[in-house]
Amino acid sequence: MSEVHIKINHQFVTAESGDTILQAANRAGIQIPTLCYLKNVIRSGACRVCLVEVKGARALLSACTTPVSEGMEVLTNSERAIRGRKTTVELMMSNHNKNCLSCKRNQNCELQRLCAELGIRENRFEGEHSPATLEQASWGIVRDTSKCVLCERCIGVCRNVQGLGILSLQKRGFSTICGPIGNGSFNDVDCMQCGQCVIACPVGALSEKENIHDVILAINDPDKVVICQTAPAVRAALGEEFGLPIGTRVTHKMVAALKRCGFDRVYDTDFGADLTIMEEGHELLERINGHGVLPMFTSCSPGWVRYMEYEYPQLLDHLSTCKSPHMMFGAICKTYWAKQHNIDPSRIYVVSIMPCIAKKSEIHKEENQTGDYPDVDAVLTTREAARLIKMYGMDDLDALQEEDYDQDFLGAASGAGVIFGAGGGVMEAALRTLKQETEGKKLERVDFGECRGMAGVKEAQVELLGKKYWVAMASSMSCAKPLIEDVRTGTSKYAFIEIMGCPGGCINGGGQPIVSARAKHGRLGYSYKDLRMKALYEEDRYAPVRVSCDNPQIQQLYSAFLGKPGSEISEHLLHTSYHRRPRFTGWKTKPEEQP
Repeated sequence: MSEVHIKINHQFVTAESGDTILQAANRAGIQIPTLCYLKNVIRSGACRVCLVEVKGARALLSACTTPVSEGMEVLTNSERAIRGRKTTVELMMSNHNKNCLSCKRNQNCELQRLCAELGIRENRFEGEHSPATLEQASWGIVRDTSKCVLCERCIGVCRNVQGLGILSLQKRGFSTICGPIGNGSFNDVDCMQCGQCVIACPVGALSEKENIHDVILAINDPDKVVICQTAPAVRAALGEEFGLPIGTRVTHKMVAALKRCGFDRVYDTDFGADLTIMEEGHELLERINGHGVLPMFTSCSPGWVRYMEYEYPQLLDHLSTCKSPHMMFGAICKTYWAKQHNIDPSRIYVVSIMPCIAKKSEIHKEENQTGDYPDVDAVLTTREAARLIKMYGMDDLDALQEEDYDQDFLGAASGAGVIFGAGGGVMEAALRTLKQETEGKKLERVDFGECRGMAGVKEAQVELLGKKYWVAMASSMSCAKPLIEDVRTGTSKYAFIEIMGCPGGCINGGGQPIVSARAKHGRLGYSYKDLRMKALYEEDRYAPVRVSCDNPQIQQLYSAFLGKPGSEISEHLLHTSYHRRPRFTGWKTKPEEQP
């Protein structure tokens, strides 16, 4: 690309042809406030917060959509630019409900930050508010349009990252509203419940449905034995909610905090991940040996499973029948663990702390129920877990003394279980066990570098049973769709495909701490997803056991209870089935699949 020479705030800046003013400013370390802009996702200019003054232009221009030109002179903080920016934000606030103190995004709200930076203290424009919708019919996502600023970021993420496009602007003028078709429910459209729209939202218009108080009631019930399990990606992100640097591993401080909240046991979902690898690896080998459909898709991402049930029901036979790790953990907890501790399973209340919003609906899926009681009773996102910990008076997570997970029967986990939280981690964990089990000897090379990194699609070749097979990994549905289409048309070269619903995998799940757009595309010089991913691989590197089949408690579980992977009891407890989900058929009034 050719160079373009411009001035920003009287500084000479070298930009690239095709750059916008915002891109050129970011490269030069000059901050321009934004609200609707998300790098590589959307730059609609709809919010008008990034207004700048360009010499010779009659009107203020949006920095995120205006291309640079040779000799351009830009003022980002002239009196005129600041006045226009401030008026824009004041007009947004005039139609905002302003219940900041009770909002989940309080102190992590981009509109709130803009008001502080621009010195907006009063309501200069008062008047009628647009008609508001509070929609909370689904298990996972709550939509409150009284807080919506019509930035379209949720629309851009759903359409451009997930390839669905279930959200849109509807009506016109003062009545404009953002939501699913007909201003209806997330429950009734082909929504993955992935929550990427939630972490894209700059305000509190979209949030996860909160289950904190259900958990507190269970903790305070003397008849309940409350078991907590934490997903691998949570340990790499929870610290952000307490002001720690992105990518700080807080595994054992997190355990200490949760025990102080009153959980009877705190276990690692990585045990369930090891168990998933044993079952999934066996299933893949069975399919390779002619007993099933290939390629096989992974099934541990519930958002991805929902996508398949909506968009490609004809390919459901390609999905592994394995439940996700936290569901497997819950099933074992209420059978084997309950028997070992002589506890009635109906008294056990399992809480999963997950980076994922889709898991809130997963636990209610009829096919995932083992008996007369749910395998998992409640799901808290990473954000909810932080709020719970703070409610119990622990504002400084880093000050806590580290504690270990409980180790009885369900406590041991391998490094392979840890990397489930990173895109490509499930595949790498599976390849470790598959190679070791089929070759009958310890692996000389445990790391599979081909599975790592932030690429949307990755592939590798592995030798199993004397034959070479191609495997692939994808995260986000826009990246996964070409792989799925190859399977649909019968042209796929792969035997095994890992699909994660969120870009980068669980480390970027819809329930993780929200990183502001400024941090995502500003001057930080790193990717928050890379740092979280790095934390998981570090924990794996120092783990005493790094291959799932080497986990001694997994070996004990099969010896004493399950028999072998794919056994009759394993099929009953650890496997599931899928069903076609109908497209929009009219609005419901109750949460999905709720009696």
